[in-house]
Amino acid sequence: MKKYGILLITLIVALPGLACPICDENQSKVLGRITHGTGPESQWDYVIIGVMMLIVLLTLFFSIKWLLYPAEKADNHIKRRILTLSTDAG
Repeated sequence: MKKYGILLITLIVALPGLACPICDENQSKVLGRITHGTGPESQWDYVIIGVMMLIVLLTLFFSIKWLLYPAEKADNHIKRRILTLSTDAG
């Protein structure tokens, strides 16, 4: 958990340095200092960004979760065959 806290603090500290002053003036107050280019052109842009962020965060969460804790415990799972073959060969 300590690693995640350090990563979160690093990201929060780095966020204000992402946008240049000219782009900062063109952005809305919500996205100012975070992104470059023109700001959102309608409210639908915020919805699209929110949905994309949710998909990315869920994908990242489940990727890390299943990488660390795979939960395949069945004796007939394919990973058992692979592990058995690698121990027989060695």
